[in-house]
Amino acid sequence: MEGVQMVLAKEYGYVVLVVVLYCFLNLWMAFRVGNARKKYKVYYPTLYAVESENKDAKLFNCVQRGHQNSLEYMPVYFILLILGGIKHPCISAGLGFAYIVTRFFYFTGYSTGEPQKRLSIGQYGFVALSGLLICTISFAVDLIVT
Repeated sequence: MEGVQMVLAKEYGYVVLVVVLYCFLNLWMAFRVGNARKKYKVYYPTLYAVESENKDAKLFNCVQRGHQNSLEYMPVYFILLILGGIKHPCISAGLGFAYIVTRFFYFTGYSTGEPQKRLSIGQYGFVALSGLLICTISFAVDLIVT
């Protein structure tokens, strides 16, 4: 079994910056959830508010759910971005940035308390993820064939 030796292109730095940018977006969303906890009086360790106990439960739950959904997709996003970026750093960084933009609008739309608003631009995140998946598959095929 032969080892694979590779050198990352300098453009891979864009991939790294996009990962860091998503971390900042995630922190911003977490702060928004924290503020919503105070505003709607939903205290830890309660993950979601119950409508029978809190008149603002839906408003809080929409903010919480927008962040939670982003956390659920984060591992998939990171692995596709990091692996696909090895062979296609600029394309992956561009798709990764596009995903961040869609996640911002997904979260802000959801945070309005009207869940359908998360889809205005947020729904296009899957296009970016699909592109990252293609980049990652291309990288895998390249490893196997070379």
